[in-house]
Amino acid sequence: MKISIVIPVYNEFVTLPLVLQRVLDAPLPSGCQREVIIVDDGSTDGTSVLLEEYNANDVVIVHHSVVNFGKGAAVRVGIAKATGDIVLVQDGDLEYDPNDYPRILQPIVEGSADVVYGSRFITGVRGMKWANWQANKILTLTANILFAAHITDEATAYKAFRTDLLRNIRLRCLRFEFCPEVTAKVRRLGCRIHEVPVSYNPRGILEGKKIRWHDGIEALWTLVRYRFAPLQSFVTRPQTVSKWLAPYAAHVADLRP
Repeated sequence: MKISIVIPVYNEFVTLPLVLQRVLDAPLPSGCQREVIIVDDGSTDGTSVLLEEYNANDVVIVHHSVVNFGKGAAVRVGIAKATGDIVLVQDGDLEYDPNDYPRILQPIVEGSADVVYGSRFITGVRGMKWANWQANKILTLTANILFAAHITDEATAYKAFRTDLLRNIRLRCLRFEFCPEVTAKVRRLGCRIHEVPVSYNPRGILEGKKIRWHDGIEALWTLVRYRFAPLQSFVTRPQTVSKWLAPYAAHVADLRP
């Protein structure tokens, strides 16, 4: 199977070379190959110039956006360019460890899951600011109440999907609302979210962290709005929905408004 690793980046000049080296060297499940899709979301700190060095790499695809549209828009570009069987989202900083790839990807590779989240909270997380910890817990609780998600980490950056499933979901996110939007929609479509533990190294605003308090409000509103939006508005190919709903029919009835 081919793994499409989508990396949205914005002004990550300092950390990006090390991140990309880790991504390229990271282990994968047996029989898998990788492609790395880097979407430069209008960087102004030299990241765009730095990425020119990877144009000759056969494994790496680089896309430059003219302006900074947001992480969600960059992820959507990466999904559109993916040619792999599985899409894995990777941040362009050092908070997450690519050595966790095998445990994230293995459930999809072996066919036991369609969606996998790497949870920072299964084994406990250290160093996260209290405000960020509280926001994560509120968003996770909301997802569990509204969508019976049964997860521990809604806002994790490490999310992996079968590409054909993800491409059938109509995404509208621009900024950090990618996480709540995709969580809401995969659950409304009946897909169970499989979680595995991952390591996490929190960083602060001075180290380049870009999410702010108002992004948490937007994430909360995104979960609520997609709980009650029409189910048919979520998919790009309505005729294929039954393929995905069949294994989860008993749960979907409870998630329709």
